[in-house]
Amino acid sequence: MSATSAKIVQVLLPLPFDKAFTYEVPEGMILQKGSYVEVPFRQTKMVGVVWDMAPTETPTYDVKSILRSMDLPPLPSVTQEFVEWVGAYYLSPKGLVLKMALSAPTAFKEMKRPRKISPETHSLNIKEAALTPSQETCAQMIREAIQRQKFTPILLEGVTGSGKTEVYFKGIIEAKAQGKQSLILLPEIALSTQWLDRFMSRFPEPPLVWHSDLTEAKRRETWRAIAKGEASVVVGARSALFLPYPDLGFIVVDEEHDGGYKQDTGVFYQARDMAVVRGKLSDATVVLSSATPSLETIKNVRDGKYTKCTLEARHGGASLPQVHPIDLRKKERKKGEGPQWISGLLRESVQATLGRGEQSLLFLNRRGYAPLMLCEACGHRISCKQCESWMVYHKSEGALRCHHCGQKDRFPTHCPECNEEGSFVACGPGVERVAEEARLAFPEARIEVVTSDTLTSVPQMTALMQRLENREVDIVVGTQVMAKGHHFPYLTLVGIVDGDLGLTGGDLRATERTYQLLHQVSGRAGRAQNPGAVYIQTHVPEHAVVQALIHQDQENFLKLELETRERYELPPFGRLASFILSSDQGDKVEQAAWSLAKAIPQRAGVTVLGPSPASRSKLKGKYRWRFLIKSSRNIRLQPFLKEWVKNSPLPSGVRLQIDLDPYNFL
Repeated sequence: MSATSAKIVQVLLPLPFDKAFTYEVPEGMILQKGSYVEVPFRQTKMVGVVWDMAPTETPTYDVKSILRSMDLPPLPSVTQEFVEWVGAYYLSPKGLVLKMALSAPTAFKEMKRPRKISPETHSLNIKEAALTPSQETCAQMIREAIQRQKFTPILLEGVTGSGKTEVYFKGIIEAKAQGKQSLILLPEIALSTQWLDRFMSRFPEPPLVWHSDLTEAKRRETWRAIAKGEASVVVGARSALFLPYPDLGFIVVDEEHDGGYKQDTGVFYQARDMAVVRGKLSDATVVLSSATPSLETIKNVRDGKYTKCTLEARHGGASLPQVHPIDLRKKERKKGEGPQWISGLLRESVQATLGRGEQSLLFLNRRGYAPLMLCEACGHRISCKQCESWMVYHKSEGALRCHHCGQKDRFPTHCPECNEEGSFVACGPGVERVAEEARLAFPEARIEVVTSDTLTSVPQMTALMQRLENREVDIVVGTQVMAKGHHFPYLTLVGIVDGDLGLTGGDLRATERTYQLLHQVSGRAGRAQNPGAVYIQTHVPEHAVVQALIHQDQENFLKLELETRERYELPPFGRLASFILSSDQGDKVEQAAWSLAKAIPQRAGVTVLGPSPASRSKLKGKYRWRFLIKSSRNIRLQPFLKEWVKNSPLPSGVRLQIDLDPYNFL
């Protein structure tokens, strides 16, 4: 829309409102739809976006005047459409969705000496990498899709180490040639370290990076460069999807199966799915890349909605690691011997790996030293005061920590229940406890514990990568931060300490997630010239997940999972939604839940389960109750949920969070 001198406009603010507010345009100010403006709101000033050029209804409040407009290109119309779409689908106020698009508040401040990111040259002087025939086939499919400039979703499936990144790099090159912007989404910022190194080995200038670890100054510079169209390639976490790209033509969702793409605070959304929506709105090519695709993506391929291209072999002649089960039911323990978390066979394999001068990874997806501390005298368990969960013992800090709310307490010298001194014993292992055992077993080895506690920034991950490549570390004891996307050329042994962790529980995706995680961590072994081996310690070696990993039979495992989901009409064959009620008063939230239950609309094909206390009935100081709403795939749940909420006003102090397509069932 061209700029006009309208007298009244509608401004959407980054607040939890679903409607825009009417403002008067000062004499001489020229605005257009999408213009960024500063307006008075209540007792403060805010930056918003001109959402419409005429009032949709007569305001019931005194219309105030816009204070100033910003010297920036307007918010692209496709971004406005995306904000509308996300808000409508997830039943979230449009203002909260817009807040994610305006996620650099300092970008709108007038700076005395504004810093600028130098505009990219869009140079095509790129170092080409030799591709295998299957890589070239997939790269050509992506190039042709970008050239058509029509919405094309593609699943790029390939075993770990097959060179998927090199394939979609060809898409970035083609997008540059077409004058289009590229967005690469990564599930964790830690993954950006090696990705950026690989990018810089191919391209003459770096991409812009977007994640929560940026300084305010860098966030401002990056946001403004993207808004002005000065960035041809952006790599970032899920929030990068909402930035104001003027001409986005290529989107990659790397490790598309990863649960890190699901946002469970503020606006609940699944970035993988919204990347597909964003691509459709701008006629972009969207590549979903993974060695272990999600069942949702696999079903879309089978339904003909997505195209698929497969890389079946590792790049550079490397072979897939051999996977061996270790049946812990047969483990012999001497009388009086304490618990051992590294079995004899795994210990021998690590020792042999050390003898060859190669590296090992001992994997356990549990931070800290022990998940539970138990008083031997009275049986007391130390729990979090804010959450219904046990405090995890972190021996390295001498502290107890809640992994849900972050509460941290000193480890007590006496039991608070019976006052017995030194009576607490550790129950179960965390990575610190496994590392302690490893140091006793391999006293000459250089051992490093790697978790989200020890790696809190990109520079720390960069330093770790350097130490591993320089062979300054022999054994890594790590959690899932070591499982995703990293390339360790000298790591040839992966020992999975507890292959059963994650196989049970109320999560419908527990089996799928466990398979994906163990497959990914197994894929860290033997990615260069030396062959790799994986050992899985388990009490259920006959489990479908373990068998699929041993026999490298992903196809049959996924077939069984899809059949089970289809039988019970669970996603991707059915729809789910959650209502989560929370309050700092337990009685109040329970009464609200039962009151809400009385107002459930009657709708054929929709089943409501609950209310019931959430599995974490107290979290971060809030008492919680849940409903689970289930329907067949051909029913849109949003109208049903909107009607239910409209007819069920909640008392003050009780909050309702709606989660469409939930991944978290706590």
